[in-house]
Amino acid sequence: MSSADISGSPGLAYFVLYRDGGRAKPSGIFVVDMARGHAVVWDHRQQSWSYNPDLAFRFLGECRNDDRYEPVDSCALERYAVEVTKGVPLPSDEEISQMFSAGAAGCP
Repeated sequence: MSSADISGSPGLAYFVLYRDGGRAKPSGIFVVDMARGHAVVWDHRQQSWSYNPDLAFRFLGECRNDDRYEPVDSCALERYAVEVTKGVPLPSDEEISQMFSAGAAGCP
């Protein structure tokens, strides 16, 4: 698995997810810190960003999903985020860092 580093945020990777291997329409987003085991995902049910490393690493680690995601850079992810979230912006690097800290501490 490859990852796309975010400028100014070493170690983070952005992934766009697709429902199938056709990659016609993005259906999800992960922001992942591979080294520390953190991940923020777009939660369709809650219509919000949430800390969920279990989901992200399980999905990315499953070989049958290899054709259902791709690493992207921050500019591309911002464009995909508008489509996937129906207008909810991607959290800032600072907000993502706060979500990682709160999630690791067991806070929602």
